[in-house]
Parts: sequence; C-alpha cells; structure tokens
Amino acid sequence: MPPRKQVTYSQRPNHAARSAHARGEREFRTYDTSYIRPKQSKGPKIFAAVLAVVVIGGLAWGGLTLFNSCSGSAPVELLAEGQEATVVVEQGSGAKAIGELLVEEKLVGSASDFAKRVSEMGVESQLKPGTYTFAGGTSLDDIVRQIAAGPDMGNALTIPEGYKLSDIAAAVATASEGRITAEAFTAAASDASVYAASYSFLADAGTNSLEGFLFPKTYAVADDATADSLVRMMLDQFQKETASLDWSYPQSQGLSIYDAVNLASIVEKESSGDEQIRAKVAAVFYNRLETTGEPSYGFLQSDATTAYEVGHDPTPEEVHAETPYSTYTNKGLPPTPICSPSLDCLKAVCAPDQESLGKYFFFYFEGDSYYFTETYEDHMNTFS
Repeated sequence: MPPRKQVTYSQRPNHAARSAHARGEREFRTYDTSYIRPKQSKGPKIFAAVLAVVVIGGLAWGGLTLFNSCSGSAPVELLAEGQEATVVVEQGSGAKAIGELLVEEKLVGSASDFAKRVSEMGVESQLKPGTYTFAGGTSLDDIVRQIAAGPDMGNALTIPEGYKLSDIAAAVATASEGRITAEAFTAAASDASVYAASYSFLADAGTNSLEGFLFPKTYAVADDATADSLVRMMLDQFQKETASLDWSYPQSQGLSIYDAVNLASIVEKESSGDEQIRAKVAAVFYNRLETTGEPSYGFLQSDATTAYEVGHDPTPEEVHAETPYSTYTNKGLPPTPICSPSLDCLKAVCAPDQESLGKYFFFYFEGDSYYFTETYEDHMNTFS
C-alpha cells in the first residue's frame, strides 16, 4: 500500500471538517478579553499568555472536531448481545466502505478502527462480497476474519451460464440433498405468469416456463428453502443484474424483453466468452432476423435451438425437421429461450456490434477463432 498523502484543512474535501475549522477561527476572532485586560504596564505579558491559551484551545477544539468527523471515532452505541444485524458487502468494497456499513449497523464503533485492524491482520485483499449476519458483541477481530473468509454459503448451488431449466432443477436437487426434488423445482418454474406481478420483465413471458430468467450464479440453499423461494432468489438476481441494461435497441427491432432474452440464450450457445465475439454474433442473428430475402430469408439457422429440443448434438436431418425449435424450417425466434444466458450475452443483444449490423450473415468458429462473412459463398470458402 503506498504511503498516505498528508491532507491539510484547505485540501480536505469533507464539508463538516471545513465547517469545524471555520467555526474555531470565528470564535477566536470574536473572543472578548476586555474583562481580563490588566493595567498597561503588565499588559503585554498577560495578553500574550491569554492569547496563547485562546489559540491553543481554539485549534485544539477545531482539530478534535475534525478528527472525530474524519476518523469516524465519535461514540457509537453498539448492538446489544442477543441482537443481530445483517450487512451486505458489495463487490469491490474496500475496508473503509465496509467499516462504514458496520458502524451504521452498530457492530463496530469506528470505521477507521476496522480499516486499521484489517491492515494489521494483512487481509486487505481478502475481503469478500456477500451477505453477513453478526451478533451483537462479536469482536472486531472475529468480524474481520469472517469477512476475509467469505459468507457462509451453506449448501452452495452453482448455476453455470448456459444451463437450461432441467439442468438447474437437477442442481437444486443435489444442493438441497434431495429435500427439493428436481420435479418440484421444475413445477415451480413452469409458469412465468405466477411471478409476472412481482417481476415486470416477465410481462411478455405468458404461461411459458421461466427458462432463460433463472440467472446463472452461485446461491446459498438455506435449510428452510423451498422451490418457490429459490425461484424468487434467481429472479431477484436477474432483476439486480439487468437493472442497468438499456433494452431500447432490441425493442427498436420489434423485440420484447422476453424475445431479447430468447435471442441472448442463442448467442450464449453459439459464441465464446469474448465480449466482442458475442456482440458480433448477436449482430449476425439480428441481420438474419431482419432480412426477408437473400441470404437468410429470416431464418436464424442455429443448431443450438434443435439441440435444446432433442437433448444432444443434432444431426443434419434433425435440424431441418419440421419441429417447433428448428430455426431452419421456422423463421424468427424459437418458442422460448433455450438456456440461462450470461450478463455478457444479454449486453450483446442490447448493444450488438454496430460495424457488423447489416454486413455479416454467416460465421464459423474453430477452437477460439471466429470467422465472419457476408455471403454464403465466402462462408463456404472458410472451410476450404
């Protein structure tokens, strides 16, 4: 950690600190010493002494006020034993910010004391985001150790990006040690209209399942968790993760949020983890959706949609079969999303690569390399 830069009163950005210093100066300037003024013969010495007392007292008072306002060391009534407080540590929060949260919940008396102890214990880089519950009376060292260790996840449920509903249901059954069956979770997630009143992004999902909206993340499965509470936990996460997304581009193309998630789920299965690649793949699919003639005639032509339907890598016959999820025989999007897309894929659909829009209609990938082409002839030449 680099040495802390010395900050003077005039440089201090804290409004309360500047105000305290100004008050000290004003009180010194208006201090009435007339009633203690001695005879002229002794005046210089006594006045000098009084002046020194006033100066020292005024500066000490202003400095103490500044110290308290900047260090957060004002007395705090701590949480009583037997009571509990919950603190949510966001990703990227440093010791000072976490200390301020702990002060607000009356778990520690000083944010600076917390930050200092974190430094002394050498765990500045180990503080982990998550939700923590502390009992009143928990020692400062124990609080630091717990935040450095990470939140108690109980039985962790990890939903990777690209999982479909059946995969998630199986993972729930495993994480809950069979207490919540795959069948129970699937039933709870089978009708989006049940949750539409609580989550506006489901407005156009109708009675379809929640496929695509069960956000990929690691969750803690509490002992009293139910299929419904886990579904809501995943929908809450979707709402939080997508709160800052701008859906205006897909909406300008006639897509609802449900449609955009549907498209993002295809981008998830057809692209790598590179953000630029995802944005270019999203642009290709927009191009295919928008054209009514050559070269795509409005067909997405994604093998991944048929793979979702048949449960394995499809054969050429299967992708061209007359089935609901064949995007070779049906124009436009498939009936539902085909997996839970990552936030990167949702971003790609909201902001596709502008240079690729209206230009590329085909892509081919080999390993981590992607090749984008404008015509079918060029596309076929990439194989030769």
